[in-house]
Order: sequence, then structure tokens, then C-alpha cells
Amino acid sequence: MKMTAMEENRWGILYCPKSGVFSSPQKRWEKIEKCLQAEGISYDYVQSESSGSVDRLVKMLISNGYKTIVIVGGDSALNDAVNCLMQLDQQQRSEIALGVIPNGMMNDFAHFWDLKEDDIEQTISWLKARRIRKIDLGCIRYQNKQGDRCRRYFLNCINIGLVATIMNLRRQTRHYFGSRTLSFLFSFVLMVFQRMEYKMHLKINTDEIKRKVMTVCIGNAPGYGQTPNAVPYNGWLDVSVVYHPEMTQLFEGIYLFVRGKFLNHRSVHPFRTRKVDVLMADHAMVGIDGRMMNTPVGGFTVTVEQEVINFLIPA
Repeated sequence: MKMTAMEENRWGILYCPKSGVFSSPQKRWEKIEKCLQAEGISYDYVQSESSGSVDRLVKMLISNGYKTIVIVGGDSALNDAVNCLMQLDQQQRSEIALGVIPNGMMNDFAHFWDLKEDDIEQTISWLKARRIRKIDLGCIRYQNKQGDRCRRYFLNCINIGLVATIMNLRRQTRHYFGSRTLSFLFSFVLMVFQRMEYKMHLKINTDEIKRKVMTVCIGNAPGYGQTPNAVPYNGWLDVSVVYHPEMTQLFEGIYLFVRGKFLNHRSVHPFRTRKVDVLMADHAMVGIDGRMMNTPVGGFTVTVEQEVINFLIPA
């Protein structure tokens, strides 16, 4: 549909209901709707039936001409949204602003901007102020099982190895526990039964790492606590490479992780770069913004693209 000038400020909202034992999607939307009406915001909304429908619905909002697209969802839904936007040419993309009302199983990118699940009124007030910041995206270029050359963008981070497995467990256990902390701690317990290290060959700046590695995080943002100093607007990627610690050091690492001091652990080796070449990561799972991706075939490259998305941030 073609929008008139008077409709330019109308929001296109994609509501991604959060499933779980303790959640009520209908009540959650009613609360959001009440706040939108109180702020006098004009909007249309669609609801995703599943995670697989997010891509299709975001493309529909774009094709219908919405200039403000708000995702009521988590990191995975945001990831789908930015990948849809990156399929547009630069001129068309520059006319669209993306916002988020956190509502997913994992909302770490929203938390970076101090957007909280339980403060809908404040979030909507900030979005209404329409303060836009151009943000960076990370990009992984890889080959899939069919031999096609592919790329996928990310807001938060890519995990390779053990933590990718933990993030996958965390998503699954959050459905049962409801609590972010409980699900994460339970995932760490399950971690004991997982493979702990992987043969990797990495090139980061002038450094070449060719050895067994427990996990790697490449962060465009804080990376679920593993790249705590990364910000999505400086044109750099932060990288944490973790070698396999002794069991006592492992529990020390969990403690430092929970306290936000992950980089202080002796087994963590931090880097800052614009490009990471992963030449080999044998049998290691790969997660992108908290969601498992089909493990790339062979090596892959991760880079950063500066100031490519208009993102609505707190006023």
C-alpha cells in the first residue's frame, strides 16, 4: 500500500509472543497496546506465528512503506529484522528506523541500551522521541552445505564452540525456568556433559592462533558478557578467545562472568579488530545473536560494517 505524507509517522509493529510456562502473550500485548494508546502513537501491528515467520513479516512491513519498524521481541527477531534491512539498497534503508520493545527469551541487545522488559512505558516513550543512532553490524561470510556463498549480519555477537552450545541450552531451558539467571546457571551445569574444546585456526590482526580452544566470542556489542567493552558504533569488533582452563579455573570463570569481569580470567585472551579469519573450527557449533546457525562448511570470515542501520535509542 502507498502511504500518504500524513501517515509517515505510523509505526509498523511486529509482535513476537514469548512462549514459556510463566508468560501470557495476550496479556503482554494488551499492556503494550495500552501504553501505545496512552502515548497517542499511530500504528499497525502483525503477530508472528513462529520464529520462521519473522523474516516474511518484516519484509511485508518494509514493502508496505513503514518508516518506523518496531520489533516486540528478542535478539533473534532483531537479527532477522536487520538481515531484511540489509537486503535493501542504502538509500531505501536510510529512510527506515528500527526499534525494539524487549520481549524475547534473550534481550541482551536491548539491555545494552538500558531497555527493560518490565518498563514498557519508558521504552515506548523513548521510541516516540525518535532519537536515531546509526549503528554497526557484524557480518559472517561463509559457505553452506550446498556450496553457496552466504552472508549473515549480527547485532550482538557470534559464538564459536562451547558457549554457542550453552546459549542454545539457555534458550531451551528458559522455556521451563522463565528466569534468565536460573536458565543460565542450569546451562552451565549441563555444560559439564558437553565437549569442552575444539581444534581451531584463527587469524586476528597479526596474531595467528592454531591450537585447542574452548570458545570464541566475536562481539559487535557486549556479547552476552564475553566482550563487555564492545559497542556497536565504533567500527571495531571485540574478540575473546578462551583456552581450556582447569576445572577450578572454570568455576572461577563462571564467577567472574556473572560479576561482569570475564576479561579478568587468565584463560581469556581479548583482541580488538575489524576482521577475524576462522580458517578451521572442527565440529564447533556456531551461534549468531543467541541462535544456532547451520555450521558453516570450512572456514569463514567475520567483519564489521559501520553505521548501516538506523536504530532508535533512549532519549
